[in-house]
Amino acid sequence: MTHSTRRVFLEATGASAALVGLGPMAQGAQSPGRRPKIAAIVTAYHYLSHAYHIVGRFLDGFDLHDGQPIHRPDFEVASLFIEQTPANDLGRDKARRHDVRLSPTVADALTLGTGKPAVDAVLLIAEHGEYPLNTKLQKLYPRGKLFREVLEVLRTSGASVPIFIDKHLSYEAGEARQMVDAARDARIPLMAGSSLPVTWRLPELEVPLGLNWAEAVVASRGEIEIFGFHALESLQCMVERRNRQGKSQGVAAVTCLEGEAVWAAQANGVWSGDLLQAALKRSHTLNPGDLRQNTQDFVPPPNRPTFLARPIAFVVEYVDGFRGTALILNGHVDDTTVAARLDRPNQPVVSTLLYLPAPPGARFFDPLVLRIEDFFRTGRPPYPVERTLLTGGMLDALLQSRLDGGRRIETPELSAIDYQAPADSGFIRSPLGG
Repeated sequence: MTHSTRRVFLEATGASAALVGLGPMAQGAQSPGRRPKIAAIVTAYHYLSHAYHIVGRFLDGFDLHDGQPIHRPDFEVASLFIEQTPANDLGRDKARRHDVRLSPTVADALTLGTGKPAVDAVLLIAEHGEYPLNTKLQKLYPRGKLFREVLEVLRTSGASVPIFIDKHLSYEAGEARQMVDAARDARIPLMAGSSLPVTWRLPELEVPLGLNWAEAVVASRGEIEIFGFHALESLQCMVERRNRQGKSQGVAAVTCLEGEAVWAAQANGVWSGDLLQAALKRSHTLNPGDLRQNTQDFVPPPNRPTFLARPIAFVVEYVDGFRGTALILNGHVDDTTVAARLDRPNQPVVSTLLYLPAPPGARFFDPLVLRIEDFFRTGRPPYPVERTLLTGGMLDALLQSRLDGGRRIETPELSAIDYQAPADSGFIRSPLGG
């Protein structure tokens, strides 16, 4: 597939669609000089934080490297609520420079001091900041709490505006389910997730819907929860396209394996070494030498207790009998690749790199912001929020499995989660640079 132009990509994502009348100011936003208003609710806004990258792109625009002027999202960041503002905070100065209202509360950010909802969309970015870890090594970001505060403001007037939640909905699967149900009951469009499903794929890989899949393996890296979500989301955005024989997307059971148990599972046929090798061939960061030795030699960064000094395998058993495995291989790779075995004669194994250009630019936020723009304009998420609900639920159960010494955990609460994969995978097909 050749690279699309910027115009083709924006049209494919629906960015040329008219703003739907969801928010209290949506109709006015279409008049000359009026742009739809966004409330940004963030936990921390410092250099290279997710708020820095996402809110910053809405404020400053970004270069799509297609020979066109800087892409400037057609939205006004009207307010910014920051829960934690330590010495390295950049959000307050950024807001002042851009004439953005610095709100002392979530309610003020949504009402702009008017006493009723006065924005057309909400960015909820609860990633980064000083929050405790629990025994499962989950960082207790207050996504659920902040979402409920947003919802309370909207409910008082019956307003319905699209809400984007960065990464997973909640560290706790039950709370995430409540959030999705509450949004649905209030008829509020909800989108969640990260940039992994929509970033560049090298090579471009779009597996047709409805093929029979035999197995999939993801090779990834990083902290067990923070990047574990990315590894599982990378798995799910691929395998959701399989022929499920009429069964749900849901997950029947999960197992978290560590250290030597990872390699024993390979020897016992739980996951396939040839698929891992196919994935690793796509890596841009592959460490020379022996896989096992490299993961054994890995030294975690200081003061990062959720970076584990051993390989991790997340084994996911789906309701339809399909099995996928996400491997965290710190010391051997520092990117995310995927390989799958398909039931087709000419190309039974496919693989790709989910490419994340490095900071400070972190250009993988470009396609994510484009997708958020599309969502805010139309009120239709590019993929069902149930994908994120399922992925976050897997992670929660897998971290419990680890705490239980690698016990296989059945997940009836995840078995019933169902949705249809979008026809277009949604990954960006614009040039990478130049």
